[in-house]
Amino acid sequence: MSPLSQQQITRSAVAAAGVGAAGLAYATLIERNAFTLREVTLPVLEPGSASLRVLHLSDLHMMPNQRLKQAWLRELDELDPDLVVNTGDNLSHQRAVPAVVQSLGGLLARPGLFVFGSNDYFAPKPKNPLKYFKKNHKRVHGEPLPWQDLRAAFTERGWLDATHVRREFEVAGVRIAAAGVDDPHLHRDRYETVAGRPNPLANLRLGLTHSPEPRVLDRFAEDGYDLVLAGHTHGGQLCLPFYGALVTNCQIDRARVKGASQWGEHMRLHVSAGIGTSPYAPARFCCRPEATLLTLVANQDRDPESGPETGAEQHVSRSEAGVR
Repeated sequence: MSPLSQQQITRSAVAAAGVGAAGLAYATLIERNAFTLREVTLPVLEPGSASLRVLHLSDLHMMPNQRLKQAWLRELDELDPDLVVNTGDNLSHQRAVPAVVQSLGGLLARPGLFVFGSNDYFAPKPKNPLKYFKKNHKRVHGEPLPWQDLRAAFTERGWLDATHVRREFEVAGVRIAAAGVDDPHLHRDRYETVAGRPNPLANLRLGLTHSPEPRVLDRFAEDGYDLVLAGHTHGGQLCLPFYGALVTNCQIDRARVKGASQWGEHMRLHVSAGIGTSPYAPARFCCRPEATLLTLVANQDRDPESGPETGAEQHVSRSEAGVR
């Protein structure tokens, strides 16, 4: 076999560069704005409970000028959820609070729970992307963000801050015992402030955390929570076909980087792939930005007279064309 000519080598290099450029253009211009709604059914409620529709939002990473994202978020109110849960990283800019509040619009008039993440407290900064492959890399924070203003806007409209607080309330006939922790990614979690078994009379025992760190998930599971909602991972953000996420940016395994999974014997975990990206890494590949509509139904496995537990059902619908 004759060696490749210089011309063939040049053509191959140009072709590879073209493929790389096309992939980068797709990831930055198309997929990161291809917002989608994922729908998941989870059997986590006490037997006999009415079903509950929960809209899980995470990682908006809002910039003031992101009109397409803001318009898509406003349409989510048409889903008519019973409860909205926001698991943090709403901000990416000092002046993004009004954009977040206006984008959430009617959702803020619905029952809601939230905890914050690192990019509610600190602005993002440029990073070497290779650092994400080191789980214990040194974190560099940007300028402080106006998280107090965002918290005030949420709570004034009736959403409940679940950070290091245990909450009990009723929504759509479902009694919920909820608790959350501050962002474990920043080591701000103080699980001992909410430790202990939640109300056994509740129909749903719900935990919230921004980063799904195993040390926190284990504590929720040990205390008997039915479901924990988290974000932070962006679903890996840059994924490969047939392989999935390259990194999770936390201690959780790649198999649980997004979607629903089992944690321990009785607890379910749902990790949102999130809606935004850092302004310094505005790309997604094989990992579309998403919100999730969770339909929570009774777990018949808790009733000895019923059949075996049903697994989580997931499908994607209502994509970038909007919510209809």
